Amino acid sequence: MELALEQARMAAAAGEVPVGALVIKDGEIIGRGHNRNLLDNDPTAHAEIVALRQAAARLGNHRLSGCVMFATIEPCSMCAGALVHARIARLVYGASDPKAGAAGSLLQVINHPGLNHIMEVTAGVLAGKCSEVLQEFFRNKRQQASC
Repeated sequence: MELALEQARMAAAAGEVPVGALVIKDGEIIGRGHNRNLLDNDPTAHAEIVALRQAAARLGNHRLSGCVMFATIEPCSMCAGALVHARIARLVYGASDPKAGAAGSLLQVINHPGLNHIMEVTAGVLAGKCSEVLQEFFRNKRQQASC
């Protein structure tokens, strides 16, 4: 998760919402990502999607069976759907997201009973650090806006 936090800090340095993600296969990082919506002018360039794309390209397969996704925040519905379609085996995330989280906080896309893929979920890993990166980013944004 510390490496995912590094990705989140890279996003913050670029003016993006600080979210980071990694895809791990057999103990090796095969995909890294941080939010790139503004950099790429792409509404789908969330950290998880960027990491999934990199991992799929590296494996030469859109299915990422046996892979683990580490994300600094609970995935949104778009990212959760992508994790399901990629057949990610396990999701590990830091901070819960009561406003957009789709692993149970707001919506239940991950492990929805109507979907055909089940993944292991571990929530709250370094949640305090993951939350603090986001809170600091938005605190700074508000201070800049008030000046």
